[in-house]
Amino acid sequence: MQCRVAVALLLALTVGGFLILVDGHNPFEAYKVLFFDSFLNYWGFSNTLVKASPMLLAGLAVIIPMRAGVFNIGGEGQIYIGGLFGAVFALAVPDLPAGLGVPSVFLASAMGGAFWAAIPAYLKAYRGTNEVIVTLLMNYVAIHIVSYAVAGPLLADGAPYPYSGEVAEAYRLPIVMPRSDAHAGFVFGLAMALILYFWLRFTPSGFQLDLVGRNARAATYAGVDEKKTIIRAMLIGGSLAGMAGAIEVIGLKYRLFHLFSDGYGYDGIVVAFLAALNPVVAPLTALFLAGLSAGAGAMQRAIGVDSSVIEVVEGLVVVFVAAALVEPRKASKSILRKLLRGGLFGRPKQSKEKKV
Repeated sequence: MQCRVAVALLLALTVGGFLILVDGHNPFEAYKVLFFDSFLNYWGFSNTLVKASPMLLAGLAVIIPMRAGVFNIGGEGQIYIGGLFGAVFALAVPDLPAGLGVPSVFLASAMGGAFWAAIPAYLKAYRGTNEVIVTLLMNYVAIHIVSYAVAGPLLADGAPYPYSGEVAEAYRLPIVMPRSDAHAGFVFGLAMALILYFWLRFTPSGFQLDLVGRNARAATYAGVDEKKTIIRAMLIGGSLAGMAGAIEVIGLKYRLFHLFSDGYGYDGIVVAFLAALNPVVAPLTALFLAGLSAGAGAMQRAIGVDSSVIEVVEGLVVVFVAAALVEPRKASKSILRKLLRGGLFGRPKQSKEKKV
């Protein structure tokens, strides 16, 4: 599985290289600048870590429900509601000790994201509603709720742009790279990825969730409650996305802004696909995608390649990886067997008449 994903990734980069060549630039030079600035330059790598932190949690928010057979396309909305809950808590209770501030904001944001995910989870489990449509449409509702909050009740005094007041020092994530914006959000996401990996692999509840995703009928026969498992998976996914919203508020901006998420909920879908739904691989795929985004500007400045090419490459990554993850269908196998035996397009065999 991982090998097929790697091949798909190389194909996507190759096609992207052809697009750069058609644009009149050297693709090898462009990719060299892109990856050097993203991973080998101090300031560029700090920018990569900043972008990878919410991407990683958003990717995990997609992986866990998908392991249960549920498509959580609502990570973006859950990020917004999580950020809203975290910001409201930090502004309402500004005097917590430093050791309690950050965990409390994460907890509040996780509750916000879980609350937003609970709605499509209930509709999917008990009403059979398509979770893709519900989660996708709820993204826009969440964005407008946050826009109303920062332009109205949470609007900072004298703010020229819709944003809230600044959170206290006790609620801010520590910086991991001096003189940069790189905070401890990625370390937190890495810890969550490892915890989820061991939970899925070594605990009964994790095995039950995975079993529902692989074969719901077999899980029901084994006594697993499919509906409760779906709701549990969506609540975990929503809480993870909500904490991604907290990272943006207390790790980077220190305020709740209008449109504060740069599409990280949708990037999480790409992270999950690239990781082949493996939580322990998600940090690597989040770093890769964040590196593409962080290095796009440097590539444009140094080579002249439009940064929109990177968006095309990300789209190609989704297409190729999705194609790589499709398992061969039984019908295709049967057609292949017929073709090899000559019974599909060849002349039909004449039945021998019995002699009287």
